[in-house]
Amino acid sequence: MKTSTRDGAKVAPHAPRVAVKRRTPDIYQAMLQLDATVSGSGLERSLLELVRVRASQINGCAFCLDMHTIDARAAGETEQRLYTLSAWRETPFFTERERVALELTEAVTLIAEDGLSDELYARAGEQFSEEELGKLIWAVTVINAWNRIGVATRMEPGHYRPHGQ
Repeated sequence: MKTSTRDGAKVAPHAPRVAVKRRTPDIYQAMLQLDATVSGSGLERSLLELVRVRASQINGCAFCLDMHTIDARAAGETEQRLYTLSAWRETPFFTERERVALELTEAVTLIAEDGLSDELYARAGEQFSEEELGKLIWAVTVINAWNRIGVATRMEPGHYRPHGQ
């Protein structure tokens, strides 16, 4: 295993970095509040978890994948849909509303590549009201922020448990 150094000490390549929860608690709490606001926005929990898992797949955030697949299962999501989420276009398992949400999730997550087309935005407007579309864009934005925190700080997966467990 290749190691690097931090302050003269050897560090494993996947060792956690700064603990943002502990080192920047005020900002971390604000992020939790934003996430809670999105969670309570009225969008279907199953849809929010699909969006969170899909963005986390794209961004390669192991911590968020662990968390949101657990949360999705706790909310009743099927293994089949979770296993095929990265290939959602090739399956019959997702509704049209979910499909456009997943496509929008991919476009917003990869916004620097192609932006968000007017055609996709119009199709999203057929499945979501303007208010819901705004909430969906916030949901994608928030999970992308968490993914960047998780990857940048190497948050370690494997310890998350849903509330009440």
